[in-house]
Amino acid sequence: MSTTLAPTSHPLPSMSPDLPPGISKPPLLNYILSFLLVGLAWGFTTPFLRRAAKAHNPPPHPLLERESVQRGSAVKRKALGAWFAVTDLVRNWRYALPLGINLSGSLWFFLLVGGSELSLTVPIVNTTAFLFTVIGEWWVEGKVISRETMLGMVLCLGGIALCVQSKNV
Repeated sequence: MSTTLAPTSHPLPSMSPDLPPGISKPPLLNYILSFLLVGLAWGFTTPFLRRAAKAHNPPPHPLLERESVQRGSAVKRKALGAWFAVTDLVRNWRYALPLGINLSGSLWFFLLVGGSELSLTVPIVNTTAFLFTVIGEWWVEGKVISRETMLGMVLCLGGIALCVQSKNV
């Protein structure tokens, strides 16, 4: 027995069964903005995270130098070292703020996947994340966007357009 799904008016909403009465599908613009926001959250924060991690200078932790810790198990030493490394980074607002934005992008992506076409969502969001990373590196680090990179960005946008167009057919 084969089941077919009814075509939608545009390719981005999910091909899921009918929605409950009284609930309509969000407009196409909502999906486009959602894709861009997730790409922005993932891509544009990357250079800020890199810069904050490079400039990070953690304070010494006397607890790690205690004789009881040094003589203790290697697992305990590694766990305490990892704990202090993570807490030091999270206390640094220059790292914590972009990290929070980046992680919120993952939450938005999870919600977006539940309501949109998976074969469009993943390539579009990952491609926009790449594009926003390049733009962020230019903005934050002053990196020059080479002609080859610019061509790659245009080709990525063309690939997104082809993906969307293929769903319209």
